[in-house]
Amino acid sequence: MSLVVFESRKQINCAECRRGPLRHLVREAGVPRCLDCADLGHLVYLPRGDAALTRRAREASSLSAVVVRLNRRRRRYERQGLLVEDAALARAERSCLADAEARARRRERDRLRRAAEDTRFTAAFAAEILRLFPGCPPARALAIATHASVRGSGRVGRSAAGRALGEPAVSMAVRAAVRHADTEYDALLMAGVPRFAARARLAARIDAVLDGWRTGPLLEAEAAVQERPAQ
Repeated sequence: MSLVVFESRKQINCAECRRGPLRHLVREAGVPRCLDCADLGHLVYLPRGDAALTRRAREASSLSAVVVRLNRRRRRYERQGLLVEDAALARAERSCLADAEARARRRERDRLRRAAEDTRFTAAFAAEILRLFPGCPPARALAIATHASVRGSGRVGRSAAGRALGEPAVSMAVRAAVRHADTEYDALLMAGVPRFAARARLAARIDAVLDGWRTGPLLEAEAAVQERPAQ
């Protein structure tokens, strides 16, 4: 059972040494006593808020006390903190600091791992764009892939189909990029044109760009050779 120390809101003096007013006091035999008179004066106060620090300080301290304060509105005592030995608090702080450093190193490792994964995925997405649209400029394919595959963005590249490099998802990302970058779609939206009406109005132009990218420079050259009259 934990020792309990009360945080007082009233002007209360110690019944033994008469010092006061007391912020923290112990009630013994129905009378208030200061921490020194209750043999708790050597303890230090640790406010609530850091669960790991509180747990470690309590475990390391051979003597501790829970500090509570009356909540008049709720009509109950609520925990405010802990009184522990100074050396125990210092040990707990060192342990938590070491844990914080370890967590920071782990977060950095995870960040680097995610960054490497994102780089590989973006490159694969760009390669799939060029496979489906060989006429798309490589720099443009990379820009589309980078935009579509931002982690946590909710864009098509981060969907399940996008991560699987499914053709519909990749084509959707390319179509969206052309819609925003190669047409006045955004301006139509700003002018109040409904989204689906703006898309319908620009569909033919977008299809023309995509059809040109699907053909690709090599296929276009082959078609030109085939159409050239025989000498």
